[in-house]
Amino acid sequence: MNRDPITKQGAELLKAELKRLKTEERPKIIDAVAEARAHGDLKENAEYHAAREQQSFTEGRIAELEGIVSNAQIIDVTSLNVGDKVVFGATVVLEEEESGDHVTYQIVGDAEADIDAGKISISSPIARALIGKSEDDEVEVQAPGGDVVYFIESIKYV
Repeated sequence: MNRDPITKQGAELLKAELKRLKTEERPKIIDAVAEARAHGDLKENAEYHAAREQQSFTEGRIAELEGIVSNAQIIDVTSLNVGDKVVFGATVVLEEEESGDHVTYQIVGDAEADIDAGKISISSPIARALIGKSEDDEVEVQAPGGDVVYFIESIKYV
C-alpha cells in the first residue's frame, strides 16, 4: 500500500484537529442531539435534524483524518540532506519571468495543501515541475492558464 507523504508539521496540525473534534466538538454535538430529542416530535424538529447533520459531518471528518494520519508517511523536512535539489518539503522562492513577481511555496502532501498559506501539493503542476531542480534553474510550468516560466531563487528546508 502506498503511504502518502506529509510533513511533520502538517501531521501535527491534522492530529490537533482530530483531537479537537473528538474531545470538544463531538461532546457538544451529542449534547445538542440529546437536547433537541427532548423537545418531542422528531419528524418536525429542525434543531434535531440540524444537530444530526452536524454530527454526521463531524464523524465523517474524524474518519477522514484518522485515515489520513494512519496512512501517512511523516517526513521531517529539517532532517533531509538533499543538497540544493528541490524535493518534498522544500520551501522554494520563485520569480516569475514575465512579471518579476516573487512567490514562496512549500511542497507538501495532498492532505495539507493550502495555497493561501503558500503550501502546494506534491501532485500540483508547479511542484511536479520543481522536483529535482536546483537554485538558479529556470522552470517551465504548464498551468491551466498557459505556460509560466519561473526562476528558482532559493531553496530551504525548514
